Amino acid sequence: MIGKLVKDRILAGKQAINELYNTGYYGRPKGDNLELTLVEAAYLLYKKKLDIESQSRIMGFEEFFTEASKMQQQFELKYIVYKDLRERGFYVQPSVTDFRVYPRGGHPGKTPAKSFVYVRSERIPMPLPDLFTSLNAADNVHKQMVLAIVDEESDLTYYEVRKVNIKGGMEGISVPENPVRSTLLEDRVIVWDAASSEHLHQAGFYGKPLDDERLQLSLVESAYLMERSCISIGSSETGKILDIDGFSGVASSIEPDFLRKYRAYADIRDSGLVPKTGFKFGTHFRVYSQVSLTGKMPHSEYLVHAIPWDHVFMLPVMSRAVRLANSVRKRMLYAVEDRGTIAYVDIGRIKM
Repeated sequence: MIGKLVKDRILAGKQAINELYNTGYYGRPKGDNLELTLVEAAYLLYKKKLDIESQSRIMGFEEFFTEASKMQQQFELKYIVYKDLRERGFYVQPSVTDFRVYPRGGHPGKTPAKSFVYVRSERIPMPLPDLFTSLNAADNVHKQMVLAIVDEESDLTYYEVRKVNIKGGMEGISVPENPVRSTLLEDRVIVWDAASSEHLHQAGFYGKPLDDERLQLSLVESAYLMERSCISIGSSETGKILDIDGFSGVASSIEPDFLRKYRAYADIRDSGLVPKTGFKFGTHFRVYSQVSLTGKMPHSEYLVHAIPWDHVFMLPVMSRAVRLANSVRKRMLYAVEDRGTIAYVDIGRIKM
């Protein structure tokens, strides 16, 4: 069977519709012809199901593959992914999202596509706005978004990307009649009263005991409790009580991404979860659905890292973060401020 190379498409005759589309869902029927993309044609050429003619002569695989790579950006990467998915038994159709993949047992005309697959090289950074554009496109039509990352040795790793809503079972802490006195020292806040320290730690798992009578709080914990009138914070340098703007200014001078971290922290707390530092995991927070200090310390469910809207993912770094989260049985979430709210993007490895 012969297909003719016309610009960046291959056109095959009616026989191809019967033998390639009706049996394997390759290409798209266009009148009496079957139109194939360069990737589909290369795969069929490799499988010896199609010959490709250009300028009245038949092209070999090497020649066609080389010419196709000149005509289509990232052709080699897309071919690697397409071939892998086809050989895993999926029906795959090229589209503006790189590929639409149908569920096992389904095919075009019978079932909707399950996944939108986006192909990327490990070498090329991925801006967050680009990721959101792809994710929103998939969400709008209720499709799974899959990133197919091709590494330098042409190995493939598949990641599912989705927005998630997080919810925990912790209730808000009771507000005292008068805010509890505390002091900002160098880069943390100390609560001096023993009973108040115990209450904050036991009731809400805030801070870490400095000793049997005093509690030390992180900057984000302190700001959260301060905004809810649970504590007042005095400056160790001036002795004056700080307002939230003054405290935030000092905290931002200590930690440049304080405000971004704080907005994520506050949203997580308001959602009934307990965020604690994720430093040991290389992230901003590890997050618990519920904590009761009278029982066994539970397993944290998420690692959360707060990122700005102009964040650019370096894919090897992202891969390490996701792999680490999986190795400690957690989900890797990225907290993004999106139109005044915090959106959580879950990125995890999947098997296709």
